[in-house]
Amino acid sequence: MSNRRLAPAAEQPESFAFTPENADWAKGQIEKYPEGRQASAVIPLLWKAQEQNGGWLPRRAIEAVADELGMPHIRVLEVATFYTMFALEPVGRFWIQLCGTVPCDSCGARELKDMLHARLGAPGHVSADGNFSWLEVECLGACCNAPMVQINQDYYEDLTPESLGRLMDDLAAGRPVKVGSQTGRVSSEPQGGAATLTDATLFDGSRVGAWRQRFEDKSKAEGEEARGKDEAASTEARAASEPKIAKPDAGRAVERPAADAPAQRAADGDVPTKAGDKADADVLDSPAKRVVEGEPAGAEAGAQSDLPRDAVPPQPEASGASGDAPAAEPSKPDAAPTKTDPAT
Repeated sequence: MSNRRLAPAAEQPESFAFTPENADWAKGQIEKYPEGRQASAVIPLLWKAQEQNGGWLPRRAIEAVADELGMPHIRVLEVATFYTMFALEPVGRFWIQLCGTVPCDSCGARELKDMLHARLGAPGHVSADGNFSWLEVECLGACCNAPMVQINQDYYEDLTPESLGRLMDDLAAGRPVKVGSQTGRVSSEPQGGAATLTDATLFDGSRVGAWRQRFEDKSKAEGEEARGKDEAASTEARAASEPKIAKPDAGRAVERPAADAPAQRAADGDVPTKAGDKADADVLDSPAKRVVEGEPAGAEAGAQSDLPRDAVPPQPEASGASGDAPAAEPSKPDAAPTKTDPAT
């Protein structure tokens, strides 16, 4: 799988060109894409070139497709060597592509691979009679019906080594073969038949017919219409008798009067303190009165209210180290601090 190389030079043709019919077909494919996007047609053109050349792509065909699309040869070679749908060497009349990924490998692909080795030899080589060649490829998308192979353009599923051998014998002899599952499986249903959705009424139309009949019955249709009208009338009557309370301010900002606070009155040009507040505060030595008169409201403030403003309250005497040093004279609040004389 990893070593996909072109066929030896001895097997390469000298030239390649599309037939007139295929050239017209290729032109139609290129016209499907806008100007500058012609490279998008590379896979269809490679497929047609492989079909014309007997099922495989020579170097000259790859280069002819590149020239037709205006692409570098190496770009088209990259595409041809990446996809296993393109055979790079001559193939037999019946090219067998064996899926070897996990689902098929788990269901018996290894046994098919051993059978092909024994009958045809190594992959990539054409049998002596020219009928068969084979290659192991990546997933072909029929995992439910594994193991499977693709022969030319058809899928053959649910294979065993014996059924694959019989299939190859019939192809070589020109006998008709059955495409798809070789065990009678329908589509991708489980082995042994479907186990769910087995009720015949789901598919014969009887259940759908019974469901549809009630809509086609005229009398029932009229009854449904009358019931709908009654429900509408009942709704209208309930709306008239039980109206909903209007709430025009719901969800809207409601303007409220400003608080009658001193700051608001001062802003409006009035006296901050109302006359009623002064009357309420006209109590001897009460905190409210002191606040109104602009004095401190605490008990300490009341104790000091009789002192002169420049007086300093007495302070306790500070005792020195020997206990007889005089206390320093307290300084006035507005005077600069002075040093005290040391005790003699």
